[in-house]
Amino acid sequence: MRGLELQATWDNEGKHFIFHSPTLTASKWWNGSLGRTATHSIVVAQLILPDESGKVLKNHGPHPFIIRVRDEKTHQPLAGIVVGDIGPKYGYSSMDNGYMLFNRFHVPHSAFLSRYFQVDRTSGMYTSTAQNPAVVYGSLTNIRVNIVLHARLVLARAVTVAVRYLTIRRQFRDRDDPGGSGPERAVLDYPTVQIRVLPLLATTFALHYTGRVVGQRYKDIRENIEKGDLSELAELHATSSGLKSLCTTLAADGIETCRRALGGHGFGGGSGLIQLNADYLSKPTVEGDNAMITQQTAAYIVKKMQAIAEAVDDKALTSSNAIDRSFKEHLTATKAGLSEQDTFSILADDGAIVHAFERRAAHLSLQAYQARIVKKKPWTNLLIQLHALSNAHSQAILVRNFHVALCASSPPANDVIPSAAKSVLSICFRLFALHTINTHARDFSASMAVSSAVLDSLPDHVLELMDQLQPHAVALVDAWSIPDYLLDSALGRSDGRVYEDLFNRAHRLNPLNKETFNPYYWDKNIYMDKSKL
Repeated sequence: MRGLELQATWDNEGKHFIFHSPTLTASKWWNGSLGRTATHSIVVAQLILPDESGKVLKNHGPHPFIIRVRDEKTHQPLAGIVVGDIGPKYGYSSMDNGYMLFNRFHVPHSAFLSRYFQVDRTSGMYTSTAQNPAVVYGSLTNIRVNIVLHARLVLARAVTVAVRYLTIRRQFRDRDDPGGSGPERAVLDYPTVQIRVLPLLATTFALHYTGRVVGQRYKDIRENIEKGDLSELAELHATSSGLKSLCTTLAADGIETCRRALGGHGFGGGSGLIQLNADYLSKPTVEGDNAMITQQTAAYIVKKMQAIAEAVDDKALTSSNAIDRSFKEHLTATKAGLSEQDTFSILADDGAIVHAFERRAAHLSLQAYQARIVKKKPWTNLLIQLHALSNAHSQAILVRNFHVALCASSPPANDVIPSAAKSVLSICFRLFALHTINTHARDFSASMAVSSAVLDSLPDHVLELMDQLQPHAVALVDAWSIPDYLLDSALGRSDGRVYEDLFNRAHRLNPLNKETFNPYYWDKNIYMDKSKL
């Protein structure tokens, strides 16, 4: 945003702003509903104002305006504005995403959004009531929080289709059956299918509990901001950035994993995942590209680690913040010399799993601090390492919130976990956590969070957890209560009538089967004349 090129220059004589796009790259692009529909738009531009002398122009950085871009009656663009639709968009075919440029367009003083920043109409002087300029970007944080909340529901849709169909679909008999006359096995019985689908089922609940926590945190912090307390804004921004990257990646990759697990029917429109896949694939890119947005998380974490590592007085480090606490504990343990004797018993204690994730995140944070602050390595050269750090930090948040939800004695009324479900969700927790540890085993070993012997045994424990979870898989996806009309899937129907629905969609609902095409390509008619049939 800092580098955007659109200019909003104050004209002190006319008492208005002059919006101008000096280059083609100053154009606005991808804005939803701007292409053909919107009459007004919130536009961010570099605010350029005269200094105290009134002769020299000074850039005050990006600021938002609300601007009328089309006539409300004729719907034509106003003079000085070039606007239109950008064309076909992958997964956004119904949205008129637009482009827009300005040619010395006059914008009234009243269009300036001045809750935190003001421009005096008489003098053009600039003032600010914001204690922290970052408060302006609170809306971006809100969008990212909502994306995290949305990710769990999208992944739940894909997993619901996969679990229901793979429970019904049968293929191959048990090779160890002596007679070979037994029934074919459900596809979900096969570990090669389970390892793709069941960890994703567990992931939906991990995303759910973190989504609820982050959503409530945003509301609480937003209330504090209105009271002038901005102390937690930086942490929320960093957390939401990292979670946006991780959660949308998990959801987008999860949809495709589920689609592939469906076999041949996964290619058909009756799966319900074709459109879902297309619609969601934009999320790892929009509102911050997933490979780049994690820099915001990593920068915050490195700064946190620097403050703790360079603190002179240990008493100053007393904090209820989970990040501060885990960083301090890791620094203390590292100075004392960590060994495999200090690893956590993750197979015997769920709380130890949380500590293992926190130590791994703290270890990667310390490495990033040493590389950037101590060794002064260029930031760009560290981007891959910093991306991994952000993911580790976000995974620790997912695990911690899931565990807290399972252990809470008095959670919020809308998050009460029935005792009958708690044991099954505990299996989900362990499967999500241990599968993640197994995937990133090197990090957990290097940080002395998990011993080599335990890491070697993890694949067997994951298999055991999947075996325990499979009988509950259908009930767990049913618990999401996603209606059939939203799934729009023959394979994921709640009543299990998969093949009847596939035939109905093909034989009765497909309009192509109601026409007879003309085989004579030289005729001008595409369809055969039904009167001659």
